[in-house]
Amino acid sequence: MLGSPLQGLVRAAAFVCTIYLLAVIGFVLSGWSLGDAAYMVMLTIFSVGFNEVHPINTSWLRGLTMATILLGCTGMVVLTGALVQFLAHLQLRSLLGIDRMKAQIEALSNHTIICGYGRIGAQLAHELTEAREGFVIVERDAAKLATAQASGYACLTADATEEASLLAAGIERARVLATVLPNDATNVFITLSARNLNPALQIIARGEIPSTERKLIHAGADKVVMPMHIGAEHIAEMILYPSTAQLLDVSPSMRDLKRGLVEVGLELEALTVPENSALAGATVDEAERRGSGGFFIVQIERPGGQVFVRPGKHFIIDAGDSVILVMRGNNVTAGAIFNAPKEPVRIGRGFSKAR
Repeated sequence: MLGSPLQGLVRAAAFVCTIYLLAVIGFVLSGWSLGDAAYMVMLTIFSVGFNEVHPINTSWLRGLTMATILLGCTGMVVLTGALVQFLAHLQLRSLLGIDRMKAQIEALSNHTIICGYGRIGAQLAHELTEAREGFVIVERDAAKLATAQASGYACLTADATEEASLLAAGIERARVLATVLPNDATNVFITLSARNLNPALQIIARGEIPSTERKLIHAGADKVVMPMHIGAEHIAEMILYPSTAQLLDVSPSMRDLKRGLVEVGLELEALTVPENSALAGATVDEAERRGSGGFFIVQIERPGGQVFVRPGKHFIIDAGDSVILVMRGNNVTAGAIFNAPKEPVRIGRGFSKAR
């Protein structure tokens, strides 16, 4: 995992252990006890220089001791060198990693700072990467940082509530700060600090409790995102506009168009006019008037495959038509207008037909 320094350390340790065991076995075979033999070999390998445990008075013992000194001391020198190399390698990796990340962050300008790498922070980082937008993640949790770094993101191991951390993330050069931590109080504190450090910064803050939205705005947030509310609205849009996903999947150019419209505060949606829709049989002008300017129709596709781009105001909308809308404001309200059933017309005392 760490390359040759670790392998060198393991090999040197294995060599020393082998010499130690063989030397102990040699002394035991000479009649020494296991404890005396182990102690003698330890003194010899480490060159401590204490007196011999027993007299070295035979050729075998002298030869064994000399071999132990030669091989054991050499092995210890190699082991010490491998250990120093391994530790230096670790320190160098750490130093270069920190310096490289610091240089990467310092090179960022007009970038986004993401405070927190939880579920929302990870998704945000993914989307910004897809859009090739520069960003840096500020997170203090080591496990989350490891995941972010494994994805190749620029990361800063720091507490986003500290001004020094935001300065290190380049807040003075940043364009946007998104604080997406799950704690509302922390997001308020970060918003206050960020606004103080960069008055021109656009701040987008996450809020969990509806009452926190006002506090975040007061603290300096430009926009407040409530994930729970967004999730509910998205589900409602999926119910009201089931054709949108199919439309965007088929045409990459439509996905680009939708992304461009979002940047100017507009939405692109597609829906199929229900059989009993109140707008079935109505004109384009009438449909847009019912929407009170909340949407306008840019394309209508008939079930047979006919496509009408920019239909005129007198164009009749039929049941089953696929209608593409460009809208602003509440998407749910616009969809509800098309899905509303025809109202029955009262004739005399009863209802005779729908309109």
